[in-house]
Amino acid sequence: MKAVRMLLAIGAMVSTPVLAQWADLRTAGIPRLANGKPNLSAPAPRTADGKPDLSGIWQAGRAGPAGQYGYDYNVAQDLPPGGITPWAQSVRQQRVQDFRKDSPLAHCEPVSVPFLNFRGLSRIVQTPDLIVILYESPNSPHRSIFLDGRALPKEPSPTWLGYSVGHWEGDTLVVQTVGFND
Repeated sequence: MKAVRMLLAIGAMVSTPVLAQWADLRTAGIPRLANGKPNLSAPAPRTADGKPDLSGIWQAGRAGPAGQYGYDYNVAQDLPPGGITPWAQSVRQQRVQDFRKDSPLAHCEPVSVPFLNFRGLSRIVQTPDLIVILYESPNSPHRSIFLDGRALPKEPSPTWLGYSVGHWEGDTLVVQTVGFND
């Protein structure tokens, strides 16, 4: 018993400094300023074939009008008066009043692509023929985007995030997705 306590004590002392080392871990290829912070005005990193390199960990920006939190729960907030139907307004209001009890997260189901794109962290793994997006959001599967020239399937098996193929138009990645389930 004494030996177990000693090992636990040593493990606790050693693990604290080890965890602190992650703060200094640098992702290769990220241009940095003299103070070590990422240089957000530097040119985008490129892959060997000259495409923008999206690989790495991304945190979604909170898209939305200046001074507001973003579009997390109201993508129509910037529309002019009359830009959303009364029916849609009442559905949104009812969902707010119900505390979003019908949202996928409330039922432990995966959330939608728009939800994932506005929240949390994602890791993008990019190869010439495939991009994989791993979401940190709860209950979310990964998303695969095939870049190998294949066509979209005519009758895809439905999945939570659909079936995606993409191609580059200059520096823009264009993605088409079909086969979303309900």
